This record gives sequence, C-alpha cells and structure tokens, in this order.
Amino acid sequence: MKPYRILIVGGGVGGTLLANLLVRRLRPEEAQVTLLSRDGEHVYQPGWLYVAVEDEEETELSRPEKELLRQEVFFLHDEAERFDLDRRQVWTHSGERVPYDMLVIATGSRLDLDRIPGLREGAHHFYSAVGARNLQHALRAFRGGRIVIGIGGMPFKCPVAPLEFTFLLDDYLRRRNLRQQSEIVYTFPIGRCFPIESVAELAQRYLDERAIRTEFFFDIDGIDPERRRISSLVGELEYDLAVIIPPHRGAEAIIASQIGDEEGWIPTDRYTLQMEGVEQVWVIGDATNIPISKAGSTAHYQAHVVAERITAFVRDQEPEAHYDGHVQCFLELGEGKATLLDFNYEMPPSPPRPSRFYHIAKKLFNRAYWYLIPPGRI
Repeated sequence: MKPYRILIVGGGVGGTLLANLLVRRLRPEEAQVTLLSRDGEHVYQPGWLYVAVEDEEETELSRPEKELLRQEVFFLHDEAERFDLDRRQVWTHSGERVPYDMLVIATGSRLDLDRIPGLREGAHHFYSAVGARNLQHALRAFRGGRIVIGIGGMPFKCPVAPLEFTFLLDDYLRRRNLRQQSEIVYTFPIGRCFPIESVAELAQRYLDERAIRTEFFFDIDGIDPERRRISSLVGELEYDLAVIIPPHRGAEAIIASQIGDEEGWIPTDRYTLQMEGVEQVWVIGDATNIPISKAGSTAHYQAHVVAERITAFVRDQEPEAHYDGHVQCFLELGEGKATLLDFNYEMPPSPPRPSRFYHIAKKLFNRAYWYLIPPGRI
C-alpha cells in the first residue's frame, strides 16, 4: 500500500509545527508529508509590536522556513491559488497541481488595508514588518499631540496586541519625556476594552491608572488623512498620529475557491477541527471560523490535536484527541509588568496579578520560540 499523501497548505506556527509532528509520529511508509507555503521565511509575528516601540531588530524575528522543518518534510515554496476538494488537489501560483489524500488548511489571515477609506494613507499599524517599521519611524518623529489607537474590524489576529501596544506606548512616551504633552485614546468597537469581560476589567483599571482615554462602540468607517479625523457611527476623533489595526480576511485562495464564507473563514468543527461537510480535510489557526482568538497559541494547540487525529486515521484507529478551545498568551501591561491569559471553551481566563515575573517570562518565550514551538518540543 502506498503511503498517504498529506498536504499542509500554509506555514507559520500551525503548518510548520504540524508538519514536524506528523513526520515524527508517522513512518515514511505510512505517510509522505508536504508543506506548501508561499513564504520562504517563517516570521514570529508577535515581535512586530516591539519593533514599533522598543526598537526590536527585525532580523531576530524570522528564520528560513525550510530550516525549521525536519528533513523528512517535503517543502514546496509556492502559493496556493485554488483548492479542488472534489478531485483532492491544490493548484499553485506556478501552475503546479499538488494532489493529496489528506489536506490541512493553515492559510492564516491577511490584512485588508483598502476596506476602510483612508486607512492606507492616514494611519499606521504594527501587523506587518513594513507597518511596524513605518510606525517606528513615525513615533521617533512624534513630538506630542493625540495618538488614537483603534480597531478596523473584527476578528483580528492576536487580540491582546492593541492593548499591549497602548500600554507600551505609554512607557515609550514617558521615556522620551513626551507623555505630559500627549494624549492617548484607545477605542474599541464594542462596549468595553476587550471582548472577554475578565480581561477587560483588569485592563480597564490599568488604562484608567495611566490616564489613557477610552472610547467604546467606536466602529471605524473612514479616515480623513488631510483633516486628520477618524469617523465612526458614534462620532469623529481628531488625531496627530493614528494607529489602527487593519481589517482581516481569510486567504484569497479560500475566497476564490468558494470553500469559506464571504470573509474567507472556513466552516470548521470546533472540536475535531475537520472542515464541515468534507472528509479528510482539517483546518487550523486563523483560517477557521471558530469564534476564538486568532493567535499563535491557538494554532499551536490545534496542530497537536490534528496530528493525533491524522495519525489515528492513518493507522485505522479511533481518534480520541479533541480541541477544547485552549488558548494561552501573555498580556503586557507596561511598567515592566504582565499577566497570563489561559482559557478554553468552558473556562474563561482568570488573569493572575500582574507582575514582573510574567513580563520576564514573555521576553524569554519570545527568544525561546524558535527552539520550542516549530520543532514541537512543547
């Protein structure tokens, strides 16, 4: 019997980790694992935050994707253009047809900078390497005024990042003796500063203590770069510097292949991570429509579940692994303090008291990521 052809589309946290887990679990005669990824570089995206406000070196945030993969993984550096689930094949940008027996879609999310009029021209962000670098330059040139931080649409990846940026920005301005001549305004599209109530309560206390103004139900619908105004249904805000999290959508190939919803998110069983209505296709990370954080740790925990379920399928065993919605991330609160958010579908986060311990733990994890996560050591 020929080995099963397992195709993973998309690198990053989920795709790279899953590929390494599968070749560790399955023998070559059982399965051939291929990772199809458009990016030759694997990027640690949470680090972009620190490029903007702490002058983190970009070179520390990426590694060649192939170097992170075990040698048993076949790496195909190309971009998926169309999924043909009926014929079990994926067409690539170069025109290659890649067949499979089992498919895992880990195509992540992309920024849609043109969805909000004026966003591209009138605001900065830190959700890409270029965006973080440009924001770094803008902050260096800033001499005081109003900085508005806002959300361009939900869902977006790394949901705690806007709060973290806000607190670290406060630190940054204080270091430069600019805080007294600056106003920080944090806006959010719903009635509190974070979707999860326990996190919102904690963060709001720190926002108030740091004299950071908050505006809620502020659903951004346009930016006027000339007048320097951000508009929403509840009114307008003038700004001197705007930092807006861009709207996110699923991969273009998902939309073009009509296998997701209109935003490009794929209907996915929240426990098995199988694509709804399609056999032997799984979805992990940002690509799913599961209403849970689009974060690296989400893809991390999901990859372990899918690796176990695929292994069981290959060996004709009953799969036992289920994804319980586990997400874990640090939340920077400025002044050298952080806390930890650890939760799942059934258990909301109960953040421990912020301390320097969690701040140091996050810094250490940022450095240790390359040695822990992609190889599957944890």
